[in-house]
Amino acid sequence: MYAERVVSGMRPTGALHLGHYHGVLANWIKLQHEYPCLFFVADWHALTTQYDDPRRIHENAMDMVVDWLAAGLDPNQATIFIQSRVPEHAELHLLMSMMTPLGWLERVPTYKDQQEKLSHKDLSTYGFLGYPLLMSADILIYRANKVPVGEDQIPHLEFSREIARRFNHLFGREPDFENKAKEAVRKLGSKKARLYDELRTRFQQDGDKAALERAQALLEEVQHLSVIDRERLFGYLEGTGKMILAEPEALLTEASKMPGLDGAKMSKSYGNAIALRETPEEVTRKVRAMPTDPARMRRTDPGDPQKCPVWQLHRVYSDNACREWVQEGCASAGIGCVECKQPVIEGILKELAPMRERARHYGENPGIVKAILADGCEKARDLAKETMRDVREAMGVEYN
Repeated sequence: MYAERVVSGMRPTGALHLGHYHGVLANWIKLQHEYPCLFFVADWHALTTQYDDPRRIHENAMDMVVDWLAAGLDPNQATIFIQSRVPEHAELHLLMSMMTPLGWLERVPTYKDQQEKLSHKDLSTYGFLGYPLLMSADILIYRANKVPVGEDQIPHLEFSREIARRFNHLFGREPDFENKAKEAVRKLGSKKARLYDELRTRFQQDGDKAALERAQALLEEVQHLSVIDRERLFGYLEGTGKMILAEPEALLTEASKMPGLDGAKMSKSYGNAIALRETPEEVTRKVRAMPTDPARMRRTDPGDPQKCPVWQLHRVYSDNACREWVQEGCASAGIGCVECKQPVIEGILKELAPMRERARHYGENPGIVKAILADGCEKARDLAKETMRDVREAMGVEYN
């Protein structure tokens, strides 16, 4: 129904590391060349768990945006903005909270998981309970039909789809909707109108999802329909009313293959990370200090690359020839651990060099970053206002 659009956000955690780059940013950089994209700093989401200590959120947000730009996000290709600078997110969150069943929020898998993991914090707040709804507002406000997520985030996206469906069912009615929808069907032309009616019947009577998909594709092909008629036909097809909020689809992303310096998941809190703006000297020091196969007590002891955290980094940064050299040299004690680590150091430094240079530019010119965010917030807000106009009208709270 709506133009293809991607939206994604990240909590402001400060300067980012290679795990963030390989897990999220590299995919964002690819997507910005394929779709209209909106990427935002989820600063309100940070408050759901940091409400008692918000002092560093602003600093962390600005550091994170510099890293986004340094990694290759292009403000000419994607809209980059801050969640709290687009207050329509909060308005949609509030209005949707009026129709969201409490049980839907309590059953989100991460609700109890996060409470257990962060047991040292008091998370018995509405903000924490309602954060999946705020996440839904972040997506639905832009009528985004594609959201890059990992496997573990699919329940959150399904929650957003359910919210959009419920909203459309409750509020997507307009006076004399059915007659207006039938009139829109006639505008398809006799042949397409018959096919649409047949597919609609098959879906609503038999639950035939293939028929639904064919009918949706049929509507996408028709160019002469007005926006309002298109919305009516999508709603009529699914047995709801006028489609106001679009149901987003998952763009499934692979889990990050970037391990930490100790072989565990890379994380600042584990002290095993390499930051995107790390100096060459610090990168070299950190990699050289990495633990290796404990069986290699001496230079002459053979080892097993599979038991060594350095080998996991070779999988990311080394080509086949280098990996073969490592496997053979380690197993035969033909190379030492210092030699083995050198190609990894070179690979990381090569990847980080352009990022450090771009980060230096933005760090020396903070006004550029502020201008990028101001422009992005304005563009995002223009889109958000369009959605909220329709939402308010549907809920009867538009007084213009």
